Amino acid sequence: MIVLTKRNHEKFLVNHLQIEYIETIPESKIVMMNHDFYLVRESVDEIIDRIAKYNAKVMDVHRQITVVDNR
Repeated sequence: MIVLTKRNHEKFLVNHLQIEYIETIPESKIVMMNHDFYLVRESVDEIIDRIAKYNAKVMDVHRQITVVDNR
């Protein structure tokens, strides 16, 4: 899950695995798999960066658990 900001400055969480695509109109429009959408203040590059950081964090946790399980 990544934290994003709505146009009214309200923060919310999005499951990045449910994002179908992102449009720039000039704000970012995130369209979900169920075709709901959110207009957010973050740029497409910021959203991609947050997804990459979240995925890296998840992989690090998985590596730590795997190392502990193999002892």
